[in-house]
Amino acid sequence: MIRIPSLRMGKPYESLSKTTLVHHVTGDPVAEVSQITGSQIMRDLSKMGQARRELAAIPSAELLNRVKAAAKIFLEETLPCGDTPQSFDDYITNLSSTTGSPMLFCRRNAAKVAYVMGNIDEILAGLTRGMDLSVLDKGHGKQDGRTLCFFPTTDALGAILPSNSPGVHSLWVPSIALKIPLVIKPGREEPWTPFRLLMAYLKAGIPASALNFFPTDHAGAGDILRGCNRSLLFGDSTTTDPYKHDHRVEIHGPGYSKVLLGADVSANYEKYLDLLVESVAANGGRSCINASAIYTHSHGKELAEALGARLAKVKARPWDDQNVEISAFANPDVADRISGMIDNLLQTPGAEDVCVRLRGTPRVYKEGRCAWLLPSVVLCDSAQHPLANKEFLFPYVTVIECPQDEMLATIGPSLVVSAITGDPEFTQQLLDCNLVERLNIGAISTVRLSWDQPHEGNLFTHLYRQRAFAEAPV
Repeated sequence: MIRIPSLRMGKPYESLSKTTLVHHVTGDPVAEVSQITGSQIMRDLSKMGQARRELAAIPSAELLNRVKAAAKIFLEETLPCGDTPQSFDDYITNLSSTTGSPMLFCRRNAAKVAYVMGNIDEILAGLTRGMDLSVLDKGHGKQDGRTLCFFPTTDALGAILPSNSPGVHSLWVPSIALKIPLVIKPGREEPWTPFRLLMAYLKAGIPASALNFFPTDHAGAGDILRGCNRSLLFGDSTTTDPYKHDHRVEIHGPGYSKVLLGADVSANYEKYLDLLVESVAANGGRSCINASAIYTHSHGKELAEALGARLAKVKARPWDDQNVEISAFANPDVADRISGMIDNLLQTPGAEDVCVRLRGTPRVYKEGRCAWLLPSVVLCDSAQHPLANKEFLFPYVTVIECPQDEMLATIGPSLVVSAITGDPEFTQQLLDCNLVERLNIGAISTVRLSWDQPHEGNLFTHLYRQRAFAEAPV
């Protein structure tokens, strides 16, 4: 069994209190993860000022080179995972074993994280709008005839991470290139990716004091959020809602992403079925950028039937199957609870799960210790139905027929909206809409992102503030 320590200022620390992770298929123990306490967290956070100064002393150009080197190390080298050497293939196997995410998905998502690190100059150009990063070396500088001055808002970035998909780690890895130390609280079943990333950073020459890995309980997570002046918080609405008005915490909760079919294209919905399937089901439907609702000006029932027929063919497959399409739940009770919630809300008139009818089998499929949620396409007769604006950790989508001129008043806050339309007036209304974080116009899947454009918050503006600055001879 692998023993994973915490990392305090980059140094392994093994505690008496440990959490045991088990294989989602066999139930056999896979790893023990050392836990740390709130008092230990607060003690280490008090040292982050010195850690930031140590990281800030490295020129930005050199930091970029080290981050790029870490990407290669992460993908190719054998790194320590506690008391066990871990190759990249070992890492993928370990990650899949405790999370239930198929190995195919784990590889894809790990590649996304490595891409961000390997192309960190492109990523930071998007975050900073092309600013010369040497401005951060001195704190101020000239660019295009303008004086720029930025100061850090925090000595460390806290990150309270989930267990559902390793792709989320692409959002915090640029912090090191921005000269801000990391304080990571991993998801319970997913210590593997953040630990390996920090080991790669350490081997690439990032100062150990800037790398902190704090497995802890709910109270410890709260200590990190309170103790770091800037944090990222991942979770469902019950986790994130208490912090939604706290400017220090950037929320990464449900995305409620959507596809809109305008009046000019809705009759031709069949042309866009591949796009809709990808938007709903890519990565097993577990990303905040997966579409959880489709609004169409017309032909709602026909669209739901056609999409339901496609998604009803999705089958539960083992974690190591190369044709896998959905993820198992490491805790089968979670699948039962989600399905039960949907079934209870289906008792409200005006909605039908088209996939369940077409498939002729229940939504939950079980085999041994594992449970899968098979896709659901729920046809709602109104956007006011209680299932119309829900999001779940599997391919779930509602289809709602809604006049085009009522869509933007109905959809609510949305992380990604893919609006399939050629109508210039509707396009302008979408551009003016303040409810949409990322907007795609045309036949673009919600899951297709441009890495040089942040789609959920901006890490640079979270970690730095611009100030007015002038300098004259003494």
